[in-house]
Amino acid sequence: MIDMSPNLVLVVTIGVLFAAGVYLLLERSLSRVLIGVILIGNGANLLFLVAGGAAGRPPIVGVGDGPMSDPLPQAMVLTAIVITLGMTAFLLALAYRSWQLHRHDEVQDDVEDRRIARLAARDERAMTDADTEGSGQSLDDEAAEARDETDRGAL
Repeated sequence: MIDMSPNLVLVVTIGVLFAAGVYLLLERSLSRVLIGVILIGNGANLLFLVAGGAAGRPPIVGVGDGPMSDPLPQAMVLTAIVITLGMTAFLLALAYRSWQLHRHDEVQDDVEDRRIARLAARDERAMTDADTEGSGQSLDDEAAEARDETDRGAL
């Protein structure tokens, strides 16, 4: 029988990788966000391999004796590697463009976000909604007036 209990060192390593990755993702510097994405990607790869269980013989039917290894975790790790590589390339491009334009890679606050935060602090609305305010009609009255394309005889 195969022992399916995970190695405690690998489980702690996965936890540390995810914790450090999430901490770095919450930073404003794109280079730190990039390192956080890489750490989370590596943590996900280790998680898939640990969850896959113990190694066995190659997953080819008819070759050798003993338990076969599960090919699904290996496929998931390959997919996670490709996704991490794509995210890394995208974040590198963002950081490089930010460095070209501003000479730093800090993500700045959006002006619109600041305006909405000030309005929320004063308990004001950012905009009015003409669909729900001021008409005085109920939804049933508006629905009765609306032309339906499925009505017979409508042009």
